[in-house]
Amino acid sequence: MTTQADAHRRSPQLIPRRLLRGGQVHHPAVLEEARRRSDDLQLRLADRITAFAGSMNFVWLHAALFGAWMLFLEPNPWPTLTLVVSLEAIFLSTFVMIGQNRQAAFQQARADHDFEAQELELKTNTELTRQIHLLTDELHRRFIGPSSARPDTG
Repeated sequence: MTTQADAHRRSPQLIPRRLLRGGQVHHPAVLEEARRRSDDLQLRLADRITAFAGSMNFVWLHAALFGAWMLFLEPNPWPTLTLVVSLEAIFLSTFVMIGQNRQAAFQQARADHDFEAQELELKTNTELTRQIHLLTDELHRRFIGPSSARPDTG
């Protein structure tokens, strides 16, 4: 028997655990993108850094580190601190762009999947409509008679 904890361990990291707890069914494009990203170490690392950088823990950690730096580590912290913060901003902006690229790829995959599903549904509905029309014609032919025997209502 599979437990919920086992399912969480096996699930791709792209789907937040909070979404998996509800037992929801996820879009196939989401699952495919999650599988693709979970297979690549660099993408997994980028996802984890991006997730941490977008959290309040990141904000609090930086507030504490920068406060300690300014108060205790250097008598004149601004030049070095500015350099460190600038370098961190460069790397974080790169991770933001990686996240945006991932989101764009996901949206494209989802749009492609939705288009294919809608096209299949349209073809199915068209075929069902044709079959209903043929059945209706057959019922009219059998129970009402040939179309030439019907009075013209036009």
